[in-house]
Amino acid sequence: MSYTDLIGTAGVGLILLAYFCNTFGWINGKSKLFFLLNIVGAGLACYASWLIDYWPFVVLEGTWLIVSVAGLMKTLKRQD
Repeated sequence: MSYTDLIGTAGVGLILLAYFCNTFGWINGKSKLFFLLNIVGAGLACYASWLIDYWPFVVLEGTWLIVSVAGLMKTLKRQD
């Protein structure tokens, strides 16, 4: 497995872990952990996609990253 494969697999794994845990009620879809898993996962997947010049997934994962950061910020503001 190449460096790019490892990075991409780790990223996608974190996104899927967040989704799985949310689906089964182990974490809340509005929790900091949910957003952090998505942020790190999407960031890694975006980076891996950029390394292999696969732009559709750079856009997809970049958007996922931005939306997750916005969700985390909204969650943090709610706690103030």
